[in-house]
Amino acid sequence: MTSYTFTRELRLLTPAQFKSVFTKPIKASSAEITLLAIPNSEQHPRLGLTIAKRYVKKAHQRNRIKRVIRDNFRLHQHDLPAVDIVVLVRNGVLDMESAELKKLVEKLWRKLSRRYNG
Repeated sequence: MTSYTFTRELRLLTPAQFKSVFTKPIKASSAEITLLAIPNSEQHPRLGLTIAKRYVKKAHQRNRIKRVIRDNFRLHQHDLPAVDIVVLVRNGVLDMESAELKKLVEKLWRKLSRRYNG
């Protein structure tokens, strides 16, 4: 049976893991969100989130954005290639409802998969 959990092994945890993604990444972006990815040696994708206080001032707003992205990743992890992904959030994401954000992230997952698979 397919597992849809978001365990520790599906997360980028250390600064070194995050830093490695910023060297020659595969990009998928929109006006509000950018995904950076590099192939990893694992059998599954891993996710790291960076939401700057500069763009999203309040903690509850940052938490909502992280929750929507994490949940979407959890549900689509089996469709993604084995890559390390860092999600960068920019201005304008606050104006989006959770449903809009979810659709945008799904679109970016597909775009990233296409770019990775050639």
